[in-house]
Amino acid sequence: MTLVPVTYKGGIFQHDIVVDLIEDLGGYIVQKHIIAQEVVLQCFVPREDIELIRQISRPLFGEVTDSPLVGTEIAIVSMSLEIHHLPHPSCDIAEYVRRLGAKSNMVSLARGPGKRIAGLNDEERDVINEHDIAVYLMGNFETCIEYKMPTLRRGIEVPIVLCGGPDKEVLERIIDPPVEGYVGNVGRFMRRTKEADELAKLDEIIDEITRVLEKKREEIAKDPLSVYPARLMGLIREQIPEILDVTSPTPLTVQIAGLRVKLPYDTFAERVKKVAIEDGITLGEVAEVLPSRMRDYVIVKVLPFSETNIAV
Repeated sequence: MTLVPVTYKGGIFQHDIVVDLIEDLGGYIVQKHIIAQEVVLQCFVPREDIELIRQISRPLFGEVTDSPLVGTEIAIVSMSLEIHHLPHPSCDIAEYVRRLGAKSNMVSLARGPGKRIAGLNDEERDVINEHDIAVYLMGNFETCIEYKMPTLRRGIEVPIVLCGGPDKEVLERIIDPPVEGYVGNVGRFMRRTKEADELAKLDEIIDEITRVLEKKREEIAKDPLSVYPARLMGLIREQIPEILDVTSPTPLTVQIAGLRVKLPYDTFAERVKKVAIEDGITLGEVAEVLPSRMRDYVIVKVLPFSETNIAV
């Protein structure tokens, strides 16, 4: 069964019908938002059952849309947050991907003005590698980008989408070896993104992120995960009730191949490993449970079937 990310929007009344249907079909609710009289469900559902869910939703005035960013965590990497390098597109992109279902985190590599100082320390590298994808927001000058990128990409294992002032063709030419995605004509400017052409550029960035993430999903599908990360989210909620007391909007953040558990590692790592899945199989048998470099959190990396011979 292949699960795909979608978003359901509809009236708050009788939305439980849709929730029950999704869960009965083997799907998972990642996040639930209630805004006034509208409910928004970000979820994973079986591909073959999407049309059935749409049919059930229509009488409830609900809408089901494809949402490829649901269930992903994205690092928005800005070279600096200083006045010399105003990075307003960073904030706009971070907000834009959140609206489309992703969890975004800002990572600033503040090293001083210009190309004289460029660096990526071990902690910054590890934080970026805890995400599904990194969006690098560079400046307006070709030579600056060409000079900095070899250092700023060193040790980065997740796919990179590179955005910069030069056009896409120039970025592809000056970056060697190439990164997974490019969006040109996105430089630094001293205002929020609001003009029509700038909003169109945000859509282009989303399209490039989506393309790269879909490629990553296709690679994972060749050697499927031992368990769906979204399923682990529900099991952790049931078996570690302390997660319900976490005040973060996303105490459990689902990723393509794992999830972030926002509980202290030293206190909860062993309990996370012992979470029961089914037939005596525990989470620790199908995933690595690691300390996060982003605050005192737990990172769960689900192992592929080839490493566990387990599929649950």
